[in-house]
Amino acid sequence: MRLIVHGQQAFGKAVLEGLLSRSEDVVGVYCAPDVVGGRPDPLKQYATESGIAIRQPASYQDSDVRKEMAELDADLCVMAYVTLMIPEEVLNTPSIGSIQFHPSLLPMHKGPSSINWPIIFGEDKTGLSIFWPDKGLDTGPILLQKECTIGPDDTLGSLYFDQLFPLGVSAMMEAVDLVRDGKAPRVPQQSGEGTYEGWCRREEAQIDWSRPYQEVYNLIRGCDPQPGAWTVIDGTEVQLFGCSAVSTVSAVPGTVVSSAEGILVAAGGGGILAKKVRPHGGSKMDAREFLSTSNVKEGVQLGG
Repeated sequence: MRLIVHGQQAFGKAVLEGLLSRSEDVVGVYCAPDVVGGRPDPLKQYATESGIAIRQPASYQDSDVRKEMAELDADLCVMAYVTLMIPEEVLNTPSIGSIQFHPSLLPMHKGPSSINWPIIFGEDKTGLSIFWPDKGLDTGPILLQKECTIGPDDTLGSLYFDQLFPLGVSAMMEAVDLVRDGKAPRVPQQSGEGTYEGWCRREEAQIDWSRPYQEVYNLIRGCDPQPGAWTVIDGTEVQLFGCSAVSTVSAVPGTVVSSAEGILVAAGGGGILAKKVRPHGGSKMDAREFLSTSNVKEGVQLGG
């Protein structure tokens, strides 16, 4: 079976590595255009080292893109971490079509920040879907799904790298096998079912200390490391990382209660202990180091 791999970054590279380790016939790799001044894409680097033809179209609306893909005479396109909207005619260019990885249990959490939101919402499970993409956003028929647990202290980073990343790579291999064997399901998603959330960005990551402390903790976990939940400390926007929830705090929400182990801040019904911070425009640092160079003392009220 002739394959195209379409993806980017470490996940795309890992999927390509997995396919090549099984001697799959990968006839082309599509990845995002280079970013001026940015880090090299690991998928592109690995494809180059492996001698595989690389294409980086800025848009998939161009008819020449579909023509070039058709010339590869591929059977299946394996989409591993694709954030662009791909026209249906491009998806259907390979003879069998395209399959795509999405890190949620569709139809729940369609959209681009599908790992962040289940944590932020305080959910205790999530997973991944391999599906047949169509003209909608994460709306195509399901091929397979894998479920995983969200631990009470999981962050975006730990959930992705410890669970969804390795599980997703193995699921992609399983999906390719099912397609090859003619046993790949196409279970329709029912129109109107599930949920959709947009990007989790800076605006969504602002901390409201008046909210219940567990809700604040979920927001911080779901934004760690990106986009970084933030508050205002000593007039500076500061992101908080390496946090834990503390149920024994009783003070006005937003008050710095202690600086012994980090920054312990009161929230509704409890508090949050932050051990790492990143001031706006700066680098991540130990919270106690940050406090030693600021005017923040116990009893100070934080903004944001």
